[in-house]
Amino acid sequence: MKTVFATLLFFGLALTGASAQNKMTPSDLTHVVLFKFKPEATPAKVAEIVAAFEALPLKIKEIKGFKWGTNNSPEKLDKGLTHAFVLTFANEKDRDTYLPHPAHKEFGKLVGGWLADVTVVDFTNQAK
Repeated sequence: MKTVFATLLFFGLALTGASAQNKMTPSDLTHVVLFKFKPEATPAKVAEIVAAFEALPLKIKEIKGFKWGTNNSPEKLDKGLTHAFVLTFANEKDRDTYLPHPAHKEFGKLVGGWLADVTVVDFTNQAK
């Protein structure tokens, strides 16, 4: 069912297009991250984690675009995943630089203990 939610999210993102700030090209790699927080994650802790994620584009130059939001789908297929983050990279090489980057690793330490579940899917647009 996570796959269904992720697929629906991808189609929704594809239909909305890119913002003026995040110019996309056909070869861009999209990195989708979905979080389900543990019940003990307070609103203040979630806000701290979101702020830390939002700071990553300032620390990692390979991040070409960044947006996030909370689930508001009426379909009830989210499996408890509440937060969606979408990062854009120019290519797989830039994504591969981001993954082991010290700032990304530091963020992982901050968020790791507060997550009940996480889903990550990367794709390059194949729409014609």
